[in-house]
Amino acid sequence: MSAIADVARLAGVAKATASRALSGRGYVSEETRRKVVDAATLIGYVASPNAASLVTGRTKSIGVIIPFISRWFFSEVLESLERSLLAEGYDMTLYNLPAHSAERERVFDFFLARKRFDGVISVGVELSDAEVGLLHRLGRPLVGIGGEIPGVHTIAIDDTAAARLATEHLLSLGHTDIRHIGGDQVDQMDFAVHTKRLTGFNMAMSAAGLSADGCFAPCAFTVPGGYGAGLALFGDPHRRPTAVFAASDEIAFGLIVAARELGILIPSELSVIGIDGHPYAEMFRLTTIEQHPRNQARMAVESLLRALEQPSAPVTPGLTRAPTNLVMRSSTSAPR
Repeated sequence: MSAIADVARLAGVAKATASRALSGRGYVSEETRRKVVDAATLIGYVASPNAASLVTGRTKSIGVIIPFISRWFFSEVLESLERSLLAEGYDMTLYNLPAHSAERERVFDFFLARKRFDGVISVGVELSDAEVGLLHRLGRPLVGIGGEIPGVHTIAIDDTAAARLATEHLLSLGHTDIRHIGGDQVDQMDFAVHTKRLTGFNMAMSAAGLSADGCFAPCAFTVPGGYGAGLALFGDPHRRPTAVFAASDEIAFGLIVAARELGILIPSELSVIGIDGHPYAEMFRLTTIEQHPRNQARMAVESLLRALEQPSAPVTPGLTRAPTNLVMRSSTSAPR
């Protein structure tokens, strides 16, 4: 295997200069850096990550903890995290974190405590005070995505405001008979996402002088969940609303399939709006509130890397609101 001395000899520089040029630590002129990089490429030199870690104190690896991998929002965040970290020369180690259990405790007490990471990003996980305390004691920066965590810088949308905006869109079109199909209020996602979106719906209805009593039905945050809820709600013409606010785009897709199966025309007989900005929303012509999970991931990486580059200025705890926006398509219109 080629060594740094071989690179230095070929480039005509000292070993220390070659090391600085390849690590990016310390000043090297652009001309010298190019010569060293070209020499390393020519002989196939690859720096040992273990050796670099001993010199810099960095592993160039970030630990990511996440409750789900296959669900759309989380897979979008993961892909964006990986791309953003790779672009900055970092690896990513993923831990699929279950609910509070012995397995979850092992992740914190054993794997994360090995200190093999320069920092940790928590995605959609409502960390306990003890878990946050453990990660802080390790001296590694911690950033969250999905909701507020005391003592941690987190990035999240305002779920209540997004739900209110979605409902207000239906109200602005003239709908008054509106239902909310959302997550179970007992079996909650972390950060009470189900409750926050129901709260936003109730706030919009109340502000419009309308009662929200009996206007909510729970289902799973999936296409089949929305489909089943749609068949149950739309099957009775006497109970059928003129509009539905779905707590997620996937629920909305299921509702649209159920409506079409029952011969209900969208949007002339039923308007549907969701939250997410799912890639299939365009295909379903779904009006939705986009929450841009990839952007949330980029914001988290930027925050974490700032903390790594400026260790004397740690990440400031607090919540940064990620932007959302309404995208109007043909799944909503004024009622007949």
